[in-house]
Amino acid sequence: MRLHRLIAILLLVESRGRMTAGALAEALETSVRSIYRDIAVLAESGIPLTSAPGPGGGVSLMPGYTVNLRQLHEEEVLQLFLNGMGLRPGNTEESRLKLMNALMKLGKTLPPAYQADLHKVQSRFFFDETPWWTGQAEHPFLEPLRGALLRSGKLAIGYRKVNGDISERCVRPYGMVVKQEEWYLVAYCEAAQALRTFKCGRITSLNELTETFEIPEHFSLEEYWRKQEQSFISARRKEECYPVVVRFNRSEGEDILLRKQLEITGIQEEEERMIITFNLYDYHHACTEILTLPPTAEVLQPLVLREYMRERLRQWAVMYSVT
Repeated sequence: MRLHRLIAILLLVESRGRMTAGALAEALETSVRSIYRDIAVLAESGIPLTSAPGPGGGVSLMPGYTVNLRQLHEEEVLQLFLNGMGLRPGNTEESRLKLMNALMKLGKTLPPAYQADLHKVQSRFFFDETPWWTGQAEHPFLEPLRGALLRSGKLAIGYRKVNGDISERCVRPYGMVVKQEEWYLVAYCEAAQALRTFKCGRITSLNELTETFEIPEHFSLEEYWRKQEQSFISARRKEECYPVVVRFNRSEGEDILLRKQLEITGIQEEEERMIITFNLYDYHHACTEILTLPPTAEVLQPLVLREYMRERLRQWAVMYSVT
């Protein structure tokens, strides 16, 4: 949104003193032309931004002027950042209050026209993150985790493994990742002497220690996560490989390909039909998924799944037969 970009320009210029339009464009992932248009809008709104050409030039605020964005505390800036990424501040009243305080302070610094926009957005859009039928996953330690991460503080945590066992660990938090509304902590585990990924929902206890640490300069959170993500996907694919071959008439086969709801590993075209191979991970999952296919679809392989469908059809024929 343009409003977010205007706010970001003010934050960057006030915190760094002077920035070129190119640097602003790179930081905000937009064009230099858009940056110049935004600066003109801010200047027209009464924000005394100046632009100096040539070496050493750039965009800056007039000497002695401040938009008071420095009044935002570190944790309030964090809440604004998370909210701007589309991540809700959490399910605790404390985190919601921090976000509201940050928005109130920020709103007071904006020109009147943008204060109206901010009020309109807040009053006309509501985000309900809870599912219809089940409660939202609890993450009681998100706030202390974020705080320790910003302070580079070591943590003593209790962690529940997949099998239910709880282990005690001393970790150095390097970063946090959100994927499909689930939070993960990337941290150096002192017992394992290696980086580990912890699901935040499985942390059963947390105590921030007085000892601090420094994250290695070469560490990149995104690079680490992408590498771990690919390793996880590759491992799961090796473990969960269950090819199922199905024959469709052509129109239904083309519809299946367009929907892309199943993992397709092979396609063989005939005159009026298509033979598609799916990976359905295991027998039990395949038994469920195969029933969602069109009624004219014919399972060819594996034979055990074909026999399963034959038995289901026999049961249905008995159930719906006229007595």
